[in-house]
Amino acid sequence: MSDTESYVYRYSWDKEDLMNYPFKEHYVKQPEVLAYLEHAVERHDLRKHMRFNTQMLSANWTDEDHRWHITVTGDKTVTAKYLITGLGLLSAKNFPSIPGLDTFKGDLHHTAAWPKDYSVAGKRVGVIGCGSTGVQVITEIGRHVKTLTCFQRHPQYSVPSGDQKVTPEYRAWINENWDDIFYRVRHSITAFGFKESEQSYHDASTEERLRVFEENWKKGNGFRFMFGTFNDIATDAEANEGACEFIRNKIDQIVKDPEKARKLKPHDVYARRPLCDGNASNGESYFEQFNRPNVHIVDLKETPIEQVEAEGVRTSDGTLYELDVLIFATGFDAVEGNYTRILIHGRDGVSLKDAWADSGPTSYLGVCMPGFPNMFMENGPKGAFTNQPPAIEAQVEFITGLIAHAEKVGGEAPVIEATSEAEQEYSGLCENLAANSLFWKAQDNWIFGANIPGRDM
Repeated sequence: MSDTESYVYRYSWDKEDLMNYPFKEHYVKQPEVLAYLEHAVERHDLRKHMRFNTQMLSANWTDEDHRWHITVTGDKTVTAKYLITGLGLLSAKNFPSIPGLDTFKGDLHHTAAWPKDYSVAGKRVGVIGCGSTGVQVITEIGRHVKTLTCFQRHPQYSVPSGDQKVTPEYRAWINENWDDIFYRVRHSITAFGFKESEQSYHDASTEERLRVFEENWKKGNGFRFMFGTFNDIATDAEANEGACEFIRNKIDQIVKDPEKARKLKPHDVYARRPLCDGNASNGESYFEQFNRPNVHIVDLKETPIEQVEAEGVRTSDGTLYELDVLIFATGFDAVEGNYTRILIHGRDGVSLKDAWADSGPTSYLGVCMPGFPNMFMENGPKGAFTNQPPAIEAQVEFITGLIAHAEKVGGEAPVIEATSEAEQEYSGLCENLAANSLFWKAQDNWIFGANIPGRDM
């Protein structure tokens, strides 16, 4: 499930399609996202521009002809004036290194490569990871499995999504307000479509704080709870702790077993990706799953996984959790992982991996890199951490505008390249913004590459 509401998780530039394309619930699910993308391809006759079963193996820039020479599968070479990568932030899936994984006799699956029509019904299931995807998986399968053991690496501040059916009245309101909706999306921090709060936590009384938190808990959506309640939740430690305490109290109210509740309650800052857990098909939330006698929680900070064995997972206290299925909801080698796996060489044969070796993944505007002329990245390093379809649209408009201008004024072989000074200035801006937020205090998460061994944060 997307954690963005359906009406802003789509393209904004086809008004007729916005008015007519159906969405049945407040949040789109994977099959609906795929169907929508296939619909857009058919509607705009895009498939003729696509090559399938064609992997880019390497790309090399040459100053002599101002061209990219791209090798693809089958030892074929493509020559291009401009190279635009749409590799995505989250597509190189991450499996943690756990001894004995190859000895497990049951089924092992990563949520990013889920086999179609695979059923967990009646099975003993283990889930490693409880981030955005993990909490959704746990919420959905708890009532179907024989047992569900959640191997929790880090407890989460998760709020309800507020997902529900789209009523005719709600859809009519959306259709009457598309222009205002996307104006708000483009002129906001999160691009989620809701009105972001302009009120400080410190300007509200204790009673008002509770009322605002409760109202937004009931409305649902993780980003709304972080950015729609008070305008300093992500920047002020006291305001942040107020939100944390509210969610911890909710966990105590919802989870009946005190020991399960203790393990589920986080105590660090609320400064990771703000989660919403989605409602199960029967309306239950993530935390409600742990009221089921067949759903168990293992705190890996207290009893780490020692090894995977043929029959299941053994933790440091000697307990063997016998399993038929082991699900990895362990995320991705995010941001640069997709780029460093491909041999991209810019000016003087310098690889993108080497260019980032000292400074870490960086860019100008999340789009360009010095030393890599005429190469543009959609969703590149230091791009916006926000609702992605509008962010990608903005980047695409910027990239195509640059190319159009270069073609007009740049002669036969135009070169577009960010300067090192521009990249350093932009990186400094990003680092200053991060340093003035609480996200910087939660560096042990995937945003900063903490889920990848050896990654510098």
